[in-house]
Amino acid sequence: MKLQKTIKAEGKISGKGLFGGKDAELVFRPALADTGVVFVRTDLPEPVRISAVAENIAERSRRTTLRKGPVCIETIEHCMAAINALEIDNIIVEVSGPELPSSQSNSGEYFDVLKNIGLVEQQAPRKEFVVTEEISITDGGASIYALPYADDALNITYDLDYGGHTGIGRQIYSCRVTADNFEKNLAPARTFLLEAEAKQFQAHGVGTHLSPRDILVINSDGPIKNSFIFPNECVRHKIVDLIGDLGLVGRSVKGRIVAYKSGHSLNQQLAKKLYEAAQRQDRLTKSGTDALLDIRKISRILPHRYPFLLVDKVIEIEGDTRIKGIKNVSFNEQFFQGHFPGTPIMPGVLIVEAMAQVSGLLFAQKLEHTGKLAMLLGMDNVKLRKAVVPGDQLILTAETVRVRKRTAQCRCMAMVGETVAAEADIMFMLVDDDKI
Repeated sequence: MKLQKTIKAEGKISGKGLFGGKDAELVFRPALADTGVVFVRTDLPEPVRISAVAENIAERSRRTTLRKGPVCIETIEHCMAAINALEIDNIIVEVSGPELPSSQSNSGEYFDVLKNIGLVEQQAPRKEFVVTEEISITDGGASIYALPYADDALNITYDLDYGGHTGIGRQIYSCRVTADNFEKNLAPARTFLLEAEAKQFQAHGVGTHLSPRDILVINSDGPIKNSFIFPNECVRHKIVDLIGDLGLVGRSVKGRIVAYKSGHSLNQQLAKKLYEAAQRQDRLTKSGTDALLDIRKISRILPHRYPFLLVDKVIEIEGDTRIKGIKNVSFNEQFFQGHFPGTPIMPGVLIVEAMAQVSGLLFAQKLEHTGKLAMLLGMDNVKLRKAVVPGDQLILTAETVRVRKRTAQCRCMAMVGETVAAEADIMFMLVDDDKI
């Protein structure tokens, strides 16, 4: 059994933030078992702690940022990559500003400080997530896959394709992520930008403290006033970023990651999916079910009862923006007696009703303390695409489109496996509970 690790003592790094250029000091501190990786903003009147997990990701261009309420900590990926590569499970990272300091635009400085401090094992089993089924994300021409792999480690293949006219071209690199391999072959690889991108950033006041000597700025001839450490330094740095983003799964990931032209956005989407899968795995281990809301909790929220309660459990909730529920379709469903004898098919209107119910559970997260209920108001763009029959499992998703004072709208979908069974835009009226 592998044990959790933390650092033996404190360590410090000072410098300017890579994007914002503000001075900051970073302090690494040991943490108790099961703490995880926690960042702390120490420059505020009251320190703010933010766990380094996927649910706390804030959307930012070309970097990874954590957020808790209005408080953000920017550009954590290089630090997270070093922590992940060294298999540090528990650590406090205090930062005296909105962005981590970085003097080298790579992960090497963080890695060296942490390695020199040294690590100590803790009396708690290490948390791991083993990829057992394919997870894929695509966006235009970019893609990233998490695949099962017969190796007790994280293995990455990255295909970076900038075309032949950029000075970068196409670079492919594969590696098994270990501390030694990371230190020698990945940590020195630096952040890079095309010359046009660098000019655009600086025109908007970003990275104005940097010169081509501080960061790789590349034109059609290669690095400007600089040179590559490795011939394929760019793809190696992309892998560093990916390792850092995968650290937000909150545990060690075992499997194979294959990326093509992926950036932080796709990396983070994959980290969120892996994080959600790990959370479901934890719930299943602890309670025998992967449900966030089981039928008893659902019955406390929705007024529907047999035979009209059409959501069995909820397995994912992202705040008040997205929800995923399950309806297991049994031959014993009452409606199959008449729809149709000898050819049982779930009525389309009930599939739509199931989507509406899971939407109601989503809005309940927002309306919990308002005294309001979401009542069906209307539907648009309803499409029934596949017959649902006994033995099918309906995967019901709803995403908030907008919520106003008196109305709300969701985009809903019902899937059987990878096939869309139904979809609809469903509108609700928000009414006072005591007026129904």
